Amino acid sequence: MQAALHQAQQRVEQQLQQHIQKLNLRHERLAQAMTYGVLNGGKRLRPFLLYATCAALGGTQEQADSAAVALEMVHSYSLVHDDLPAMDDDDLRRGKPTCHIAFDEATAILAGDGLLTGAFEVLATAPCQNDAQRLTLIRLLAGSAGGSGMVAGQSIDLSHVGQRMTLDELETMHRHKTGALIRAAVLMGAACAADGADEQTLSALTRYAEALGLAFQVWDDILDIEGDTSVLGKHQGADLALNKPTYPALLGMEGARRKAHDLVSDAVQALSEVNGDTGILQQLAHYVVTRDH
Repeated sequence: MQAALHQAQQRVEQQLQQHIQKLNLRHERLAQAMTYGVLNGGKRLRPFLLYATCAALGGTQEQADSAAVALEMVHSYSLVHDDLPAMDDDDLRRGKPTCHIAFDEATAILAGDGLLTGAFEVLATAPCQNDAQRLTLIRLLAGSAGGSGMVAGQSIDLSHVGQRMTLDELETMHRHKTGALIRAAVLMGAACAADGADEQTLSALTRYAEALGLAFQVWDDILDIEGDTSVLGKHQGADLALNKPTYPALLGMEGARRKAHDLVSDAVQALSEVNGDTGILQQLAHYVVTRDH
């Protein structure tokens, strides 16, 4: 698992560098900030998930490269903007100063804008897909990133700082804020595969992705309390300090752990309905609740 994750990290790093250069950016400081925002480390979990899903359905890494780059560009833009003083006001990301600290707020906003729009340029010109596949990839990423997906989740999050939330409300927030791009990673991976996937397979993959996305967030909440800042790459206890609603706050630490492991079981069960080699996807589900960052 670790070897496969490391290989995917190296590949997507190389692809990101190549694709950023192809965007023909016209201002050096903007180009530096965009590069800083997208190439400052990270687990690259979403691209890895996209590659793994494509491979499970018989596709190749080359078929998945552009989609993996676009997905990570959108994820990176969201982190640049989330870190801004008007949102989470963080000064540390992946063990380094956040983009607005390394540059300035205005440049960080523009860098995020550039990464977001650049992602769709990458998909629109993806060389290994036909027009129908490109349109599907654009639709999946736009729907997951926008006001019905990740952006909605961030809005719900910001509007509930210091307020109580029910478990259902917390789950709804995270299905959008974190889960939407994880679901996009899986479905975009399926769309990249040469033969795509039938409706039954897409339904099973969607259930897998939704369970995995929630498990990822529950474990993040646990790490925010128990993790080490030097390992996490961001300040330990940041959510607690902001009085944000979390799974441990509602369920207790042991309850949150049980929730995470139950979700992993649901994810693995969904994969039993997929006709393909889902071994890496199963391993990834277990990794989500054993990681330390």
